[in-house]
Amino acid sequence: MSPTPLDKATRFRARHSGGSGILVLPNAWDVASARIFASLGAEAIGTTSLGISASRGMREGESMTWEIMRDAIAAIVAAVEIPVTADIEHGYADDPQRIADRVEEIIGLGAVGVNIEDSVGGPGGPLVDPSILVERLQAIRERANRFEYPLTINAKTDVLLTRANAPRSPIDEAIRRGVRYVAAGADCVFVPGGIERSGLTRLVQEIDAPINVVANPAIASPQVPPVAELEELGIRRVSIGSGAMLATLGFLRRIGQELLGDGTYRVMGNEFRLGEARRAYDAAVGED
Repeated sequence: MSPTPLDKATRFRARHSGGSGILVLPNAWDVASARIFASLGAEAIGTTSLGISASRGMREGESMTWEIMRDAIAAIVAAVEIPVTADIEHGYADDPQRIADRVEEIIGLGAVGVNIEDSVGGPGGPLVDPSILVERLQAIRERANRFEYPLTINAKTDVLLTRANAPRSPIDEAIRRGVRYVAAGADCVFVPGGIERSGLTRLVQEIDAPINVVANPAIASPQVPPVAELEELGIRRVSIGSGAMLATLGFLRRIGQELLGDGTYRVMGNEFRLGEARRAYDAAVGED
């Protein structure tokens, strides 16, 4: 018997507790990528708003409608048996209750969690005042509690990524915001970007909630340590954000450059020689 959404949500939330090991969370942008990650043994999957946007030829930063994002999330949730947590950027609305309505839709789809962020306009965009996300988190938590649904709320602070109004001490500001977000109802605090080990230790010690970091070379400099080292430091959750989607686009570009330049097919052909392309295809279409 397949697990119910409530079963999956309960299990997903419990995976953030101490003693259960670090949660490694790949990020998918469509049914094929979700199925491939699931076929490789992923316990759960996150969606990537940049990946979903890019797959439709749009930039991240809520340039597409909520309906498009919701439908993409719905397709991913329906395609896999494992828990799926949804990236909803900053909520696709300004009013906290309207954002809670969006989250209610996500719950209805069977998603087990949401990411919601404190910046606007895509990566590097300006930070909002933390009180704005506090109100949104409170509304989301109240709505999930109304349905007695153990939604895992991942509060994302972009203090290490923003360029518009970057704080002087990003780690200090991440901690200040993270503490407020947990008090408002967040279950986990997400701090993407390159973080020294000393900064990771401070996040773990000074925020009374699981910490999520991102292993995405596109936005993490210095590079985030390997999963085993993150676990030793006390990090509870690691995701890859837009990393897999961006790397896939880069691979596609190299295929095109070779084909349209030298007129050869080595980049593409190597995947076929290794058998990876066929195995990936079988997983993408749901075949063993």
